[in-house]
Amino acid sequence: MNPQRVAHPPASLVLLGITVVAWFLQQMNPIESMRLLALWPLATPESIRFTDVGVLDTGFGPWQLLSYGFLHGGLGHLFFNMFALYMFGLPIEQAWGTKRFVVYYLVCIVGAGLVQLLTAAVTGGIYPTIGASGGVFGLLLAFGMMYPNQRILLIIPPIPIKAKWFVIGYGLLTLFFGVTGTMAGVAHFAHLGGMLFGLALILFWGRQDYRRRNR
Repeated sequence: MNPQRVAHPPASLVLLGITVVAWFLQQMNPIESMRLLALWPLATPESIRFTDVGVLDTGFGPWQLLSYGFLHGGLGHLFFNMFALYMFGLPIEQAWGTKRFVVYYLVCIVGAGLVQLLTAAVTGGIYPTIGASGGVFGLLLAFGMMYPNQRILLIIPPIPIKAKWFVIGYGLLTLFFGVTGTMAGVAHFAHLGGMLFGLALILFWGRQDYRRRNR
């Protein structure tokens, strides 16, 4: 695959920087950030009571399908997502070009949010969702499809594994966690939603590119 035109600085690093800045702003006013920018279920009542902050006036807003992906629950959450964005985003952007990369990443975040809304509607849960994991899982899928035999060095445990097996194993593990309710508080189906929408977009672009080449 021939390298494509990449903006300077790369969009993946710009997105990383924006997310880090958003996290610092979030720390300045965490309650308002969660109230306005986290992804709230469609059935969220206008006022909801939290044990630590009292009654909070909130609810779903369309912008939250994007804004939630720039908030994070802590430094660990932020670090691992941004590390993955750096590790996988740069080579994907180099292969696809900046415009396609940015569209893909944001579509995965929005798609993950839509799946999370559906999950909340089915389960009846009323809780906010934050984090760029939907976009990150989409990047994992794209990297595994583009560089299936590229070896990835895991952090825990510290062993190398081919990208294709990492993506398949991580996806199946996430599905298992979601179905069984393991690791409550993690939006497992949203992560899978990022992968699903990423796959749909890759297949759509592949069909477009094929038609363009055979005109």
